[in-house]
Amino acid sequence: MVYFSCWVKISVKVDYACRVLIEMARLHGTGQLAQIEQLAKAEAVPSNFLAQILGELRNAGLITSKRGIFGGYLLARPPDQISLYDIVKVIDGEMLEFSGNHAGRSGRKLKQVWGAIRATLDATARSYTLDTLASKDTGEMYHI
Repeated sequence: MVYFSCWVKISVKVDYACRVLIEMARLHGTGQLAQIEQLAKAEAVPSNFLAQILGELRNAGLITSKRGIFGGYLLARPPDQISLYDIVKVIDGEMLEFSGNHAGRSGRKLKQVWGAIRATLDATARSYTLDTLASKDTGEMYHI
């Protein structure tokens, strides 16, 4: 019997980044800035870790910030122009990384297969934008 484990793992940091950006997408166009405490509470993310994540997202140009008593964060681009791929790339890099060793009889063929798998992952992640994930209805949707 052959057992497989999950080999593509989404880090907690990426998960948190995606969740808070989806929350920020819900605020997009309202004129309201997102604040760390509000985001942390809405998405159950530790605020000290969230501050680090928001800094990375700001440095990468996915969000902007405004300082001061009425400051906060907002998306740097419309929600339909930020994909899950963009977020993963900023936080963790490539979705599927190769070892770099493609020697041996099967190395080149296996590299082609991993490349095809990575292309599929990348394309799927690019197809999901914050706009598609940020339903104005915060309730769960169930399909029968």
